[in-house]
Amino acid sequence: MTPAVKTILDKYESDSPATKANLAKILMHGRLGGTGKLVILPVDQGFEHGPARSFAINPAAYDPHYHYQIAIDARLSAYAAPLGMLEAGASTFAGQIPTILKVNSSNSWATSVDQGVTGGVEDALRLGCAAIGFTIYPGSEHIFEMMEEFRELAAHAKAVGLATVLWSYPRGGDLPKSGELALDVGAYAAHMAALLGAHIIKVKLPGDHIEQKDAKKAYEGFDSSTQAKRVAHVVQACFAGRRIVVFSGGAAKGADDVYQDARDIRDGGGNGSIIGRNTFQRERGEALAMLDRLVSIYQGAE
Repeated sequence: MTPAVKTILDKYESDSPATKANLAKILMHGRLGGTGKLVILPVDQGFEHGPARSFAINPAAYDPHYHYQIAIDARLSAYAAPLGMLEAGASTFAGQIPTILKVNSSNSWATSVDQGVTGGVEDALRLGCAAIGFTIYPGSEHIFEMMEEFRELAAHAKAVGLATVLWSYPRGGDLPKSGELALDVGAYAAHMAALLGAHIIKVKLPGDHIEQKDAKKAYEGFDSSTQAKRVAHVVQACFAGRRIVVFSGGAAKGADDVYQDARDIRDGGGNGSIIGRNTFQRERGEALAMLDRLVSIYQGAE
């Protein structure tokens, strides 16, 4: 246990030793182990976008073992995936990397902004996971049902010593597409995740835009000119930095943009990246090189 990790764990005042041990398992694993920084590989895009849109560009990625191995070879902090993906490699890779069971998912045909529960706490325990992961869509007409689902799953997870990771993506309802990445909206979504009791909060990188009319006055004079400053504000919204906050990699983009995002997350006080398509949609060698450089950035090497 390093001082950086102990400081983080001390901020989770209500959690059991078992839950803190699972958080520590993630925080102490891989090349970033002990630094308080994280790089997590999430592979739930097959559910969200379909297999061809997710994996055809790199056919090796159709195989769940490919993703386990990438996460292990890159010495990442954890690997997150839905039930079937984890089951397909659970025995082969048992104990080699902390895993996070994503317990709800959607698909590209859905007509409402919602997700179905596709796994449970018992599945996570059976598979040896350190945590469960869940998505909410603040703004959706189904948000309160999603919050209630998470409350029940999180209570069960904490009771048996698992950690929780909450994807909080503003979407739906009266929120226009242009507002999904607004700074005020992103900070609000992150704060909701903290209020719901998540241990690790996953949000998107915010843009330099204030969407909510009623929030504009509160942001008068606020300097949001750089992405690092916007990251710092999202971290501030998560109990003044008392919760672990990681940021998604988003849609596929150029390598230089991926690296700059990581620098901004680091400089803004974020805990790291949870990055999927920008790695596994690249050829294995290129993906490993990208992950190696991301880790180096979070280590402060550049």
